[in-house]
Amino acid sequence: MERCVATTHWSTMHRKYKQSIIFLPVEFNENLAAIHGYLCGDGYVITNPPSQNKKYYYIGFRNTNQTLLEDFQKRFFDVYGVKPIITNEGRCKIQNKQIYYVLTKDYSYYSYEWRLPRLSTLHLKFWLRAFFDCEGWVECQSGKSRFIGLECCNESGIYAVERALKGFSIHSRITKKKGRIIWRLTICGLENIKNYQKAIGFLHPDKNKKLQEAIDSYKNYHWVIPSNELALFDFIANQGKIRDSHNQIRFNSIMLENLQNLKKALNKLGIESKIAGPWKNNRGSVYYCLSCKASEVNAHGKNCGSSARAQEDK
Repeated sequence: MERCVATTHWSTMHRKYKQSIIFLPVEFNENLAAIHGYLCGDGYVITNPPSQNKKYYYIGFRNTNQTLLEDFQKRFFDVYGVKPIITNEGRCKIQNKQIYYVLTKDYSYYSYEWRLPRLSTLHLKFWLRAFFDCEGWVECQSGKSRFIGLECCNESGIYAVERALKGFSIHSRITKKKGRIIWRLTICGLENIKNYQKAIGFLHPDKNKKLQEAIDSYKNYHWVIPSNELALFDFIANQGKIRDSHNQIRFNSIMLENLQNLKKALNKLGIESKIAGPWKNNRGSVYYCLSCKASEVNAHGKNCGSSARAQEDK
């Protein structure tokens, strides 16, 4: 169903007013769902106060990513038949009174006020993708922390997003940031992250790439501990994280078995180590930590290197 309105604009070529017809849809399709998600995330639909005589009616989308700006522009044109301009400062905007009133008839786009529309499953994924493209991010620390995150100051809105995700078999967790009116939603675990990629995904190229990296990082969570002494010290150098202030080398893993096998290998060399955990990071992911003295490892590593060079000289 569409609403037909006449809009007047100025033609500089003919120096006269011309009337054009815009068909304004009042029911959601995938394009309008994405537009609404973009506007709730990084957009604005505004007019000036009633006390001002000269009125403006702006619809705009702010983002530094050109792909998202062009997607908003194309979908807006497909819905309304008019094309917003993309500016150099990372905005896609248009001024149109009729479209302003249609967009604001039932919805607000202010950070504390927006609400998730009632959408079909088909259209809902376009709203969620647009919103996550604006407000979401991906963290990937292999073996320690992998999740999709989203922050927002709209409590009812973020809980509506959580419920919507469940419809796609994507389970998430919401926490309130201490001392701030901000809520964080996190999607953790390989199954949930893969379900997000399959059902929703990212159009933002950097976020889409990071999402694939997070999924791929789960493929090698079993460590192969080298039996060769020299190869073992190479493994330590690549896998361990040095904490100079504590004279420690630390190894983090979501699998306890990895650290137990590493501990056995270190024991054979006479290097003491200890395993701590399980610990939970602030996203709810569980991991373990093995630590050993850096000075002890360095001493054994130098001896190992000297022995290897001596064997080569022979």
